[in-house]
Amino acid sequence: MRAVTYDSYSKDDSRLTVGEVDDPKVGPGTVLIEVRAAGVNPVDWKVMAGGLDPMMDTVFPAIPGWDVAGVVRAVGPDTPEFEPGDEVMSYARKDIVHAGTFAEQVAVSAAHVARKPAGLSFEQAAGLPLAGLTALRTLDHLAVRDGETLLVLGASGGVGAFAVQLARARGARVIGTASGRNHDYLRELGAEPVDYKDDVVRRVRELAPGGVDAVADFVGGQLDVTVKVLAEGGRNASTADPSVREHGGTWVWVRPDGERLAGLGELAEQGRLTVEVAGTFPLERVGDAFEQSRSGHTRGKLVIVP
Repeated sequence: MRAVTYDSYSKDDSRLTVGEVDDPKVGPGTVLIEVRAAGVNPVDWKVMAGGLDPMMDTVFPAIPGWDVAGVVRAVGPDTPEFEPGDEVMSYARKDIVHAGTFAEQVAVSAAHVARKPAGLSFEQAAGLPLAGLTALRTLDHLAVRDGETLLVLGASGGVGAFAVQLARARGARVIGTASGRNHDYLRELGAEPVDYKDDVVRRVRELAPGGVDAVADFVGGQLDVTVKVLAEGGRNASTADPSVREHGGTWVWVRPDGERLAGLGELAEQGRLTVEVAGTFPLERVGDAFEQSRSGHTRGKLVIVP
């Protein structure tokens, strides 16, 4: 099969190559997925640069990509949950960085797979797993409830947009930071926008004089804002800044979870969770997708289409 690979850690996208690699093996409890679309996440280029080497082993040549939507082509022994022809999606992170989703096929544990919502395209479904599950796990850590006020830092990005929608579905009021050009988008999602270039602390205090109940940080480097806008007893969590733990917060890491992903799919099917696709790229242009992702100014999700 064709796949994107890199043969050593590097920040240089020119090290990405497209070529033939061995087809994935399909073991017990495993689903072989024909990749129709694969979501791009910042972790993909961070992994390629060696950013997670202290945590995860890498076997080179490595195929990047942890998100996938596609069609089941085969299942391994003792895998009654799925059958060939099923349309599925998955957060396909594995214990070892090696066989990712920027390829024509990928083998994934059945426990990490969910059925694709009929109302989503493959491109939209590929943008949901990692970012959607990250947003969900963050809100669970924060225990966001009906009637509370949540500040989302980085609200128009892939994870932030899902967090806004999921918090609104729980009945929370949401204030979100984004550039001015994305304020209408945040309003459509149900958030009250604040320009991150303004005095964010002042603007949030104007909107929530008593402070916010919780802060979800998807940007990093925002602790000075967080500690100044939280109400007494407020909660905070970050996916981007481990130092949040020094201030009583939670550093969030998402886990592959097919059951919870299926729940997100149900919300999407009901029209309560939307996925905006910012752009699609063939395998040969993964480097361009990485470059756009690094800019930090993408609204919605970038997607690879083999």
